[in-house]
Amino acid sequence: MTTNGARPGRAAIASLVGTTIEWYDFYLYATASALVFGPLFFSNVDPKAGVLASFATYAAGFGARPVGALVSGHLGDRVGRRTMLVASLLVMGLATAAIGVLPTYSSVGLVAPALLMLMRLLQGLAVGAEWGGAVLMSVEHAESLRHRRRRGLFGSFPQIGSPAGMLLASGVFTLVQAGLGREAFLAWGWRVPFLLSLVLVAIGLVIRLSLEDAPLYRQARERSEVARRPLLEVVTTQRRGLWVTTGMRMSQNALYVLCTTFALTYLSQGKAADPGAGLTAVIIASAIGLVSTPLWAVLSDRVGRRPVYLGGAVGAAVFLGVFFLMLDTGSTALIVLAMVVTVNVFHDAMYGPQAAWFSELFPTGVRYSGASIGYQFGSVLAGGTAPLIAAALLLAGGGTPWLIWAYFVGLSVLTIASAWLAPETLRSSLGRRVDSKVAA
Repeated sequence: MTTNGARPGRAAIASLVGTTIEWYDFYLYATASALVFGPLFFSNVDPKAGVLASFATYAAGFGARPVGALVSGHLGDRVGRRTMLVASLLVMGLATAAIGVLPTYSSVGLVAPALLMLMRLLQGLAVGAEWGGAVLMSVEHAESLRHRRRRGLFGSFPQIGSPAGMLLASGVFTLVQAGLGREAFLAWGWRVPFLLSLVLVAIGLVIRLSLEDAPLYRQARERSEVARRPLLEVVTTQRRGLWVTTGMRMSQNALYVLCTTFALTYLSQGKAADPGAGLTAVIIASAIGLVSTPLWAVLSDRVGRRPVYLGGAVGAAVFLGVFFLMLDTGSTALIVLAMVVTVNVFHDAMYGPQAAWFSELFPTGVRYSGASIGYQFGSVLAGGTAPLIAAALLLAGGGTPWLIWAYFVGLSVLTIASAWLAPETLRSSLGRRVDSKVAA
């Protein structure tokens, strides 16, 4: 059964389900890298060095994301959004399930971290392809006159997949760990959440195969308005869009990674009275994100993308120092409050409008390439390296987080400048054409 493309609500929900599964896989690795991969795959080094090595493999997944964006952007603009969404889901699911059967260092030595790195690279390729297709499936289906003024809302549905995936990954991880106990969990139980990916991928494929590309994109293909060389078109005529989307991604992505991944390691060093306080805070913030993300998107549909985004970026730069002070109290209540304010207020104010704004900055024939490349290059420059840099800065600062805050303020300056320079696109049409000289 297929849709005729005239039902943006259905396309948005399908995108939400698919991205939730993709982000479950991706964040499952993030949680495991903070809590168990060190002793399992890097047991030959000092525990602190093992944390750094674990985060290095985590960063490798981000490094592969721009490659996935380049390949999927070209194919997604040339042959269709749905085709790439199906491919990305298959690669992500199979790579994640494979992690669940990998041998550890105690069994095969250095082969274990090498295989782990390979699977993480495949995850990075898949998620690099995922975001652009899912976002465009939602935003482009909402281009009718009836729905145009709610593009931010529809675009936020695949964005909700991030907190939903984090909620699912953290929840499954916590339940399995609590049910089995620490010893059994480290011995074999950590594999269960990864193997569960096979079931989720099967569900996601059924949903994605029921969709078609949006009429806006299909009409562009029929009129031969799709660029033959989308990457060339983007880098020659859409440089401003690439620069501002990359810059706007820096603070937003680094903030989320610092709060939901690095903070778990930070708290695990005896700072929290309750060892599970960090995961509890992440789960609560992820649950609230299911509501806060679309609410910020709706606000951007009313007042514009830029003011909402700037408010989140400026607030995050100021508040992250307070975030670490609240973590240092060791109080579970304050840890949860710090996580909720940082993630659901400041981060989500940027993340909610992001899908619509990035999509609106590029014409139809190169939109997959442009939005994906800017988004993923910002990810690798900020989010992928954030835990590794933060861990190193924490050591350099003698265990205090102030060098981490200074690093984040620097990223925030780039994001604030990019958001200020980006055009306001609230009332723009998505039906812009690419340069005919390049598209020919």
